[in-house]
Amino acid sequence: MSSKIRPLISIVSPALAAANNGNWHTALRWSRMLAGNCRTAISTEWNGQDIAVLIALHARRSAASIDAFARAHPQRPLIVVLTGTDLYRDIRSDASAQRSLQQATHLVVLQDQGPDELRPELRAKCRVIYQSAPRLKAGPPPKRVLRVVQVAHLRDEKDPETFMRAAARLRQRSDIRFVHIGDALDPELGAAARRTQSECPRYRWLGALPRPKTRQHIQRAHLLVSTSRMEGGAHVILEAAQSGTAVLASRIAGNVGMLGPGYAGYFDLGDDAALAGLIARARDDVKFLGALREQTLARAGRFEPGEEKRRLLDLIQTALETPR
Repeated sequence: MSSKIRPLISIVSPALAAANNGNWHTALRWSRMLAGNCRTAISTEWNGQDIAVLIALHARRSAASIDAFARAHPQRPLIVVLTGTDLYRDIRSDASAQRSLQQATHLVVLQDQGPDELRPELRAKCRVIYQSAPRLKAGPPPKRVLRVVQVAHLRDEKDPETFMRAAARLRQRSDIRFVHIGDALDPELGAAARRTQSECPRYRWLGALPRPKTRQHIQRAHLLVSTSRMEGGAHVILEAAQSGTAVLASRIAGNVGMLGPGYAGYFDLGDDAALAGLIARARDDVKFLGALREQTLARAGRFEPGEEKRRLLDLIQTALETPR
């Protein structure tokens, strides 16, 4: 894209900075990546501003803005970024999410199994843009203690209780420590975390932390665990890959799209016994932990900031140059 072209682009995100969630971080990162080529504005809804392109995060939650822009400017590019709840729940049954798919000129998914959830005619306007994070120096391998971290707000879609139950199964292992980071969006899950902490001395729930502090925990951990029921493309997985931290993940499409079908660190959704077994094996078998780490690192090239920026700028240029 020529540096002389500076179209105004609105990025609509259901959540802004206070939420400290994936939608906000994607909106902010993309705004910064586009800054040299475009003018950008981030908001929770399109307010009628005269813009060249609308980028809407979330087909259902941004549906009102998508519909309003499509009706007001039917010839202008409208890019819809599909989240995990879009792909694996809402577009199957929610009329407003389904309408957003039709109104979009371009669709974006965040991992390579995302297009499989779309009908063939929609896949033609869909592309994959992996999210990214700067690469950090990997921490040292475990000596006496294996550090295991989960980073996810406490809500049903993330299934945090599977992580808690796995920690409870391993409560007698003094050589394994569990750290859980995330705000209690569901009060009952917050109560479960406090209960687990009282019963398992090696499990700590730290609540929500600033992003830099969270990244430090991921870098220092030996394992990052994702227990999610649905994911559009978990940012914590790519942060682990960019930190040299091995991953254990529920075997769902969104995680397989990030780590690849042959990855050795999957467990069935909700299977805390299997998760506990993998964690114990990673502590007891240095070769297994090393193999997980190498497989995670093998995916890291997809998550480089330069690659995300290249794909994003290519999308914007294509959208501006393609007649509707």
